[in-house]
Amino acid sequence: MKIRNAKGFTLIELLIVVAIIGIIAAIAVPGLLRARMSGNEASAIGSLRAVNSAQSTFSSSGAQGAYSPSLAGLGTPPPGGTQAFISPDIATSTTGATVIKSGYTVDLGNGGTAAVTVSICNGIAAVNAGYTAIADPVSTSTGTRYFGTDNRGTIFQYTATLGPVTGAVNVAGTPIQ
Repeated sequence: MKIRNAKGFTLIELLIVVAIIGIIAAIAVPGLLRARMSGNEASAIGSLRAVNSAQSTFSSSGAQGAYSPSLAGLGTPPPGGTQAFISPDIATSTTGATVIKSGYTVDLGNGGTAAVTVSICNGIAAVNAGYTAIADPVSTSTGTRYFGTDNRGTIFQYTATLGPVTGAVNVAGTPIQ
């Protein structure tokens, strides 16, 4: 009679290993999702900082104190130059279009101010006396905080959307910078 060599794993041992892996995954996944959400929120804040910086540069260097009404306007370089006021990942090719970046929708509007007539360096047809920029999460899995800024340069956080960017940013929000 031949005795069988008992090398290898039994079914019970394999099931125990699979159960342990499942428990570890159940513990790790929520932390990973929270870290991803924090990264998305940090990216949205960074995008609004970039908009503030671009609007400040646009206003002081080529628009006589006025602001661009759109992300497309900030993405247009001045004549004779190749560098736009804002990076291409935030700028759009269409006036009035929003940008989705890192799970947030970034939008720019006039901040409730009227268009002004000035000579502009990059040929935008109309500029505004102020601006409002917002960053809203695409879904609750990409972020839970809403952000807004305006020509004052302060970034605010909110617990609900600010809606369309037609009016000024509500000062009732919590300033984060």
